[in-house]
Amino acid sequence: MPAKDIFHDTVKNALIKEGWIITDDPLYLDYGGVDMYVDLGAEKLIAAQKDQQKIAVEIKTFNRPSLIAEFHSALGQFLNYRLVLENIEPERTMYLAISEDVYEAFFTLVFTQKAVDKYQIKLIIYDTKKEVIKEWKN
Repeated sequence: MPAKDIFHDTVKNALIKEGWIITDDPLYLDYGGVDMYVDLGAEKLIAAQKDQQKIAVEIKTFNRPSLIAEFHSALGQFLNYRLVLENIEPERTMYLAISEDVYEAFFTLVFTQKAVDKYQIKLIIYDTKKEVIKEWKN
């Protein structure tokens, strides 16, 4: 079982405040002979459609000395998890959760924006102090 990120509970609480039900902590994936763990699995009832929206959330702190090294790691995990989900739970949408500070410092750079666009990375941007989601970027 992987170690929890330092903002794991922050993101979990922020999702709960928005009406999400945490279904998996962590979300276990088993596919093609490989076991993986995404930080959180959650679902939310969409009243108008009487349907459920399901998400998987990988939380990243970006606390290593090299932001680009952390980004490489996060991107690899995100893409691998999304690949598996497309095959075993195609109704679940993959998100990468990052703090507002990390978003402003690194994800607003031209390179990072191009990568996010190219690889279709969906982001959850959260406030670490208020434990709320500031923005969903699809």
